[in-house]
Amino acid sequence: MIRELDLAVLTHDIEDHGLKAGDVGAVVHCYEDKLGFEVEFVTAEGKTIAVLTLTAMDIRPFEHAEILHIRDVTPLCA
Repeated sequence: MIRELDLAVLTHDIEDHGLKAGDVGAVVHCYEDKLGFEVEFVTAEGKTIAVLTLTAMDIRPFEHAEILHIRDVTPLCA
């Protein structure tokens, strides 16, 4: 179950926002139906890349045994 303030992993690319499958965001709101979520994706320094309304098919819970990966998003931050 995904709750507010949980980390969530994107399950597919969202090219309009430069996001890639595997990017990690924070759930900032869960809709009452538990099928929709507002998820914020930020850089390591805290700059917001996107806040998106996503479904349970778009994200999955972050697992504690997973490792984060770093990639450059300079064009998105310009």
